[in-house]
Amino acid sequence: MLRISQTHFPVETLGPGRRLGIWSQGCGLACPGCMSRHTWDPSGGASRTVSSLLGLWRGALARGADGLTVSGGEPLDQPAALGALLAGAARARAEAVAPGGPAAGREIDILLYTGYEEEEVAADAARSAAVRHADVLVTGRFRAAEPTALVWRGSANQRMRARTARGRARYQEHMARTESGPRLQMVEGDGDVRLYGVPRRGELAALERRLRRAGIALTGASWRP
Repeated sequence: MLRISQTHFPVETLGPGRRLGIWSQGCGLACPGCMSRHTWDPSGGASRTVSSLLGLWRGALARGADGLTVSGGEPLDQPAALGALLAGAARARAEAVAPGGPAAGREIDILLYTGYEEEEVAADAARSAAVRHADVLVTGRFRAAEPTALVWRGSANQRMRARTARGRARYQEHMARTESGPRLQMVEGDGDVRLYGVPRRGELAALERRLRRAGIALTGASWRP
C-alpha cells in the first residue's frame, strides 16, 4: 500500500513529454513556502495498492505516456512501498517497449522527486533501495529564498541527477536549461482547480491577482498556512 495525495495523466510540467504523475501523501520535512502543504499530513489522501497504481501506469503507457513522475509529499517517507512501485513501473515499461508492446521502441523514463539530500538517501539503506529504479532523481529541500529558473526544480540548491543511461540520454539537454514562461499546468478537478508543476517565484501570487481581477477568489489554497 502507498498513501497518495492524487494522480493525473497527462502531466506536462514535471519532466519531458506527457507523463503520469503520482503524488505521495505525508511529508515530515515541511519546507517553508511549499506549494503543496495539503500533502504534508500522513493521514490525509488515500491508501492505494501498488498494483492499482501500476494499472494506471500501464494504462498511461498504452495512451502514449513519455514517462512517470513521482513527487509528494515526500515519497521516501514510504520507502518500501515506493520501491515496490518503481520496480513494478520499470517492469511494466520493459513489457510496453518490447516488440509488439504498446510503446515498442520508445524511450520512457522514471523521474523521482525527494526533499532529502543525495547524502541522506545514500546513508539510509531503505531509501537507497527505494530509488534503485529511478532514471532521474531530483533531490534537496525546497528553499524559498533561493529561486531558480532551471526547469523542473523549485530552488537553486536542488540537484537533478541522471542515474541510468536512459536518464542521461533523455535529460542531458535539460540539466542546465532555463525557462522564462509559466511553469504551471492548470487542471479543473472535482470542485477544485489543481496546479501541476514548479512555479517561478511570485507566479502563484500573480495568478491569485489575475483571478481576483476576474472576480474569482481562491479558498483553501494549498500554498498558504
